[in-house]
Amino acid sequence: MAEVESAEYPPGADPRRWKALAVCLVAGFMTLLDVSIVNVALPSIRDGLHASAAQIQWVLSGYALTFGLVLVPAGRLGDARGRRLVFQTGLALFTLSSALAGFAPNAAWLAAARLLQGVAGGVLNPQVAGFIQDLFRGRERGRAFGWLGAAIGVSTAVGPLTGGLIITLAGVQEGWRWVFFVNLPIGVAALLVGARLLPATRSAGRRVPGGLDLLGTGLLGAGVLLVLLPMVEAEGGRAAVPWWLVAVGIAVLAGFVAWERRYARRGRSPLVEPDLLRTRSYVLGTALGTVYFAGFTGIFFALALFFQFGLGYSPLASGLGVTSFALGSTGAATVGGRLVGDLGRKVVVLGLALAAAGLASTDLALRFVPSGAAAGWAAALPLLVAGVGTGLTITPNQTLTLAAVPPRIGGTAAGVLQTGQRVGTALGIAAMGLVFFGVLAASRGNYPRAITSGLWLSVGFVLIALLLAVADLRSRARGYGATRRAESRRAA
Repeated sequence: MAEVESAEYPPGADPRRWKALAVCLVAGFMTLLDVSIVNVALPSIRDGLHASAAQIQWVLSGYALTFGLVLVPAGRLGDARGRRLVFQTGLALFTLSSALAGFAPNAAWLAAARLLQGVAGGVLNPQVAGFIQDLFRGRERGRAFGWLGAAIGVSTAVGPLTGGLIITLAGVQEGWRWVFFVNLPIGVAALLVGARLLPATRSAGRRVPGGLDLLGTGLLGAGVLLVLLPMVEAEGGRAAVPWWLVAVGIAVLAGFVAWERRYARRGRSPLVEPDLLRTRSYVLGTALGTVYFAGFTGIFFALALFFQFGLGYSPLASGLGVTSFALGSTGAATVGGRLVGDLGRKVVVLGLALAAAGLASTDLALRFVPSGAAAGWAAALPLLVAGVGTGLTITPNQTLTLAAVPPRIGGTAAGVLQTGQRVGTALGIAAMGLVFFGVLAASRGNYPRAITSGLWLSVGFVLIALLLAVADLRSRARGYGATRRAESRRAA
């Protein structure tokens, strides 16, 4: 089957491709920023809307839940119907739901708006990686993914800082509304510019019969929901939903894989092509991304608690405390996108080693300077190292993971990859909450001990990701060696 390509230009030749990428990155950054920006606004929301603890939990977690649920179907829809239409639809819905959230008269309205925001973000995001697959080739694709990795890393790290700055400027009582209103001018501008710059795409190959895989869509949605729900409910350090649902969700996802294989054997078009799940580099890269997101996203949750409640920092000062991580991640992501073409998985191995070293060193720094304003300064350098490691991990891993994927299913592949990242994020924050609050309760409010436990939990996740990266590196080396030996035998 031929590649998905621009209706006007062959793959890699569209003169608007870098401008189109800029539109995609702005929109994607905005949706990913909303994963973390709301954290520092929760006290303001609680006081302004008199929200209950359960309502606050859904304002925070509902976005991540619905975001993760729609990623794969949205990616598949973009592959089949054209990315520009799906991207613009998701962007318009995100802008509208941001307005609904900002004008929310009560907490229930806000929670519902956040659920809708999550759906919109999940519809939009797979199209970004899909556009990169369509528009770029060779080293340019690595550079494009480098900018995407920078956007992912920065959006995660600067969310607390941005939220703290907005609330400081707009006031505690109503400042939380501007956390959502800030999306409106950006969303409208991106819609107008995107209508001009984003290319129409079409499939140059034949359409596989079978229509929409309704049962596959239902099984995937149910499986992801069952896996995510206990995790997002546990983000505050409590387990309100039984954890055995995760095991049920995994079983449902196994049933989904079996159904997709059967559906494909009938000659129909499955939601996720089985060949995708049999590609070793893709599976290892997706697993690595899932584990790594569990490691590095949970740490912002723990550091925010430590800085604000343990050290008495303001929301703005707490956000500034992790700024060095964002700076390191941004710079390294663009560099990693250039290096991956020459060094491959070695870049990811280096990045993971730096991330583990940076997080472990952050613990040592906070042990020596456990209190006061100096604690934030002491953590700045090791967090910078961890940020550099993140930039050298996310971008190259995404590039390598999608390298063997045909552009015609680029949106679906990106959806599966990002679903893994959402699951990892939920897992990391849930595990961090349980460990952090558990140690805090056992030690009678000892915040230094709690942050030490949280940091080493993150290091553990990063080391697991490092093992996966080494396994993929060795697998690629064996495959390269086998290819060279076969070529030598043919030449002889």
